[in-house]
Amino acid sequence: MPTITDVTVQDIRVPTSDELLGSDPFHKKPDYSAVLTTITSSSGKRGISVVFTCGAGNDWVAYAIDQLVPLVKNTTLDSFIEDPGELYQTILNHHQLRWLGDGVFRMAMGGMINAMWDLWAKEVKKPMWKLLVDLPPETVVGCIDWRHLEDALSRQEALAILEKSQSKKSAFEERLKETGVKAYSTAGWLGLTDRKILEKINELKANGFDAFKLKVGQDIKFDKARIQFIREAIGPDVKLMLDANQFWGVDEAITYMKKLADFEITWIEEPTARDDVMGFKRISEALNPLGLKLAAGEQIQSPVIFKQMISSGAIQFAQIDACRMGGVNDVMAVILLASKYDVPVCPHGGGIGLCNMIRHFAIWDQICVAGHSGNQLVEYIDFLQEGVFKNPVEISNGAYGLPSNPGWGLEMEPDFVKNHIYPEGSVWRGRQEPSGVTFLAD
Repeated sequence: MPTITDVTVQDIRVPTSDELLGSDPFHKKPDYSAVLTTITSSSGKRGISVVFTCGAGNDWVAYAIDQLVPLVKNTTLDSFIEDPGELYQTILNHHQLRWLGDGVFRMAMGGMINAMWDLWAKEVKKPMWKLLVDLPPETVVGCIDWRHLEDALSRQEALAILEKSQSKKSAFEERLKETGVKAYSTAGWLGLTDRKILEKINELKANGFDAFKLKVGQDIKFDKARIQFIREAIGPDVKLMLDANQFWGVDEAITYMKKLADFEITWIEEPTARDDVMGFKRISEALNPLGLKLAAGEQIQSPVIFKQMISSGAIQFAQIDACRMGGVNDVMAVILLASKYDVPVCPHGGGIGLCNMIRHFAIWDQICVAGHSGNQLVEYIDFLQEGVFKNPVEISNGAYGLPSNPGWGLEMEPDFVKNHIYPEGSVWRGRQEPSGVTFLAD
């Protein structure tokens, strides 16, 4: 009966702001960062998770996760395996912490919960996707807090969705082992030149990619010229998505995107504030008749907001994030909600470790929940893999391969961790550029 003997929480940051990687209208100079949580059991195995941030605030999440350690330390892994919903409910409904709402609190909860799931997967020697695929439907349903969801999706409906796929699971699994899960790449960072973006797109096209995303939102003339340049270069058959990262107001989003409707855009992502359900609905009603769909989710902080976005028709693509919400339990709830309302799940990737995690959810969705369709795309970003993770994600012919190593696959290279610990790591010592809350972008 393995017991949790230790939990460590580390603040890791990469100065991606130096090259404007990850830049968008709001996050002009992000430093891609991750809170690395490691849970050690008496069996010697380690459960690992990351919570991705853009730099300043990483220490807030690290502090919050550290405050949850007493709820986990000295407990048994068997108790988590027997009821993976119990620890989740204990943290989610903590009689004092719950007052904080979502945001940092839910991200911290996700960091701890995801590390426990990783420890479980390693104990049974399965990659995370396989652990999830092999869960009985009753166990999945028991992981979820239904209190505020059942008006849109009942337990019985969720159970029926899962049971419907049981006879097809083996065939779906074998198919995905051959094809992988289809990916798209965010290549058009706002701070990069058109030529630099096109170079990256052509490099990825050579590896089978046929779907790409560009950042937009600050200047319509600039965006029109860039999209025109990229569309002419890649041709009409390649999918092109846009991402405004919440930069517009509702009316501004409608006006702006109507001017871009002729470019055959698959979706506009986060056109307005992350939790403005009514705003998203208004934008959808205005743009859907023009063939423009809406996507969101990387900053939606709870299954309840997802419930409203999905069931109201406010979004047409659900972009779950591996560590924005409360971990595996929350994400499974959203994927089931999306399945009922026939909304494709297109997970948000990038950052540090997100691609490594989201592939597991996409695999579970396409085997056990929604099955596969041509509308399911999983985001891929090609930096911060080699030299960071011992088992980098594998991409072939524009698709994620199914990983075989146990757990999430988040084990990091020791030198990377040592050098990027903030602020004492070697990459941070003696830097001229500031970081943290005093690092203000022009």
